[in-house]
Formats: sequence, structure tokens, C-alpha cells
Amino acid sequence: MANIRSQIKRNRQNEKRRLRNRIYRGSARKAIKRARLAMEAQNLEEAIEAVRLAVKRLDKAAQKGSIHKRNAARRKSRLMKRLAALQAAQQGQQAAS
Repeated sequence: MANIRSQIKRNRQNEKRRLRNRIYRGSARKAIKRARLAMEAQNLEEAIEAVRLAVKRLDKAAQKGSIHKRNAARRKSRLMKRLAALQAAQQGQQAAS
């Protein structure tokens, strides 16, 4: 335990920030997981909506500083790439039918 008053305050601030960051990072992770599950289920409409929500949550986490903006950009890029592949596969199936 810290004895110095400034370190005690720093510990309080760090704990508040940790809890705040946890909320934004957690909601982003949950949204990404939902998007991936929707894509694995081959449900295009649900996947599009889930990816839209995940992008929103990632942007919010980056804006608040919970994750780095390039980290958010990389994760969004990966999600969009998977969504585009799913859309292309669905269109290919429709064209073959």
C-alpha cells in the first residue's frame, strides 16, 4: 500500500480509469463476438446489423482512449473483410441457383 499522498491519489485515479475502460472494451468485445457468430451462422441481415454495432462500439472505445485508434481500425477492417466475404459467398450462391 502506498504511503505517499500523491501515490494514493494516483491509485484512486487508476482504479476509476480501469473500471471505465473495462466497460468500453468489454462492450466492444461482446459486439465483435456477436458479429462473428452471426457471420458463422450465415445470417447476412443479422451479420450486417451486428457489424454496424461492433464498429460503433469500437469507435466509442477508441474515442474514450480505452483502445488505440489503430487497434480499433484493424479490428473494424477484419470484421468488414469477413462480412464482404460472406456477402460475396451469398451472392455466388444466389447466382448459381
